Amino acid sequence: MKKHTILLFFIFSVSTLFSQTTLTAKVVGIKDGDTVVVLDSLNNQTTLRLAEVDCPEKSQPFGIKAKQFTSDQVYLKTIKYVVTDTDRYGRSIAMIFYDSDNKYLSAEIIKAGMGWHYKKYSTSKELANFEIKAKKEKLGLWIDNNPIEPYEWRKK
Repeated sequence: MKKHTILLFFIFSVSTLFSQTTLTAKVVGIKDGDTVVVLDSLNNQTTLRLAEVDCPEKSQPFGIKAKQFTSDQVYLKTIKYVVTDTDRYGRSIAMIFYDSDNKYLSAEIIKAGMGWHYKKYSTSKELANFEIKAKKEKLGLWIDNNPIEPYEWRKK
């Protein structure tokens, strides 16, 4: 029953997002695991920082693998996205959905152990559970006994 409740909540959340302004664009660049560049139908490029996930920096263990994972998922694909905010660098923070089944990119990254659920900016219990499961299964960066979160890495 609990799984059905979570699933229904997730479906409701996604349908609510799609009732907001949903944009479509082609992914033409991958800057790192949680940042992509898209090209819209008017040939405007926009840098999108993924919502709710924080991937290792490129110089950090698993940084290159996280970038490759994101590339494997969305590079040169047409995606749908919803801008949720703007970060301090002026990048649009976005929830990205792709493929015919509207996979949520941030969730796929967390499930694969290629990034942390960014709890500072997200209260999603589902994403938190994906991270717990990835840790238990020692997926991706969780193979390391003590991975350093990107915001701590950046302080160095």
